[in-house]
Amino acid sequence: MRTPPFRAVIACGGTGGHLFPGLAVAEVLHARGHEVVLFVSEKMIDATALKAHPEFRSEKLPSVGMPSMFASPASVRFLRRFWESFCQCRRFYRKFRPSVLLGMGGFTSTAPVLAGRLQGLPAFIHESNAIPGRANRLAAKFASKVLLGFEEAEEKFPGASCVVTGTPVRKNLGKPLSRTEASRVFHLDPEKKTLLVMGGSQGAAGINQLLFKATTLLAGSGIQIIHLTGERDDRLAAANYQRDEIPHYVSPFHHRMEEAYSAADLAISRAGASSLSEISQFALPSILIPYPFATDDHQTANAGIYVRAGAAEMLTENGTSAESLSAMISNLLSDDARRERMSLATRRIPPSNAAENVADVMESAVKEAGA
Repeated sequence: MRTPPFRAVIACGGTGGHLFPGLAVAEVLHARGHEVVLFVSEKMIDATALKAHPEFRSEKLPSVGMPSMFASPASVRFLRRFWESFCQCRRFYRKFRPSVLLGMGGFTSTAPVLAGRLQGLPAFIHESNAIPGRANRLAAKFASKVLLGFEEAEEKFPGASCVVTGTPVRKNLGKPLSRTEASRVFHLDPEKKTLLVMGGSQGAAGINQLLFKATTLLAGSGIQIIHLTGERDDRLAAANYQRDEIPHYVSPFHHRMEEAYSAADLAISRAGASSLSEISQFALPSILIPYPFATDDHQTANAGIYVRAGAAEMLTENGTSAESLSAMISNLLSDDARRERMSLATRRIPPSNAAENVADVMESAVKEAGA
């Protein structure tokens, strides 16, 4: 039986890892006839991404991250901004009258979830990573349920009611394209092995530098490269590949990532939860190089799940030489059977239809509240 239309709030701002999964859930709820308002941060990344989604109303919250030393002077600003966010949420709820709330992590979502629970509303948090952040560890104490991207995170929420949903993937990512069609976008040869190098929405200078050092060793290997460098390294990357006569496509970003995933045989990536979910959707074997300064080293924990499943190899940024990286790339691209096994393993890791799974939980909560 279909759930009657209701109003939902999704707090998802601050980083792409929070925003894009939140948008994916919003798209599902909107398609099912529900009204959604997004709570976002004051950061430019949120404003830029929302330009592509005029169907959603959004509200900016003045939240900031909790300082690592709570007794520091920065804690005063944190508490003031948190209180401002909390009061803004309370006022908004009285006017909008939502039926359910979802927080995607980060301190942009903590105040909305707390304010909602104090008004008796079902409120959920979603944790994408294997090791939760401080905001979600706090928010879990008063959330109705904790929704998880990885089953391994459940032990980090003792006493909480947890549901493994997977990490939602944005609808506009699309479906896999034919290899020929995707390769044509990048002016590359569909018959050649293709390496995709990416570092997330902000790029990854550390990964870029590793590739620049390994480029000379890959010359003459017959591979081609799609390298999404972030804002600063695109010209240097293009010069390196041109010097070593490696066919390439270099760009700071590529907004139709289904094209890049469909053209590639192997990816080199950070290990953020959203990137891993997209890699899994396209069943792409990968070499994961976790961001070494991620909070609680959560990217290493994420990558470990893929390594143990046989879906990926993992290297450390500081402990990897040009020789070891180039050898791993060459070995994987020359072993079709191994990549096929990795591809199958990659597809099996996360639950499928994560955005629909989250929306189902929210709809069930509204039904129960109205029963």
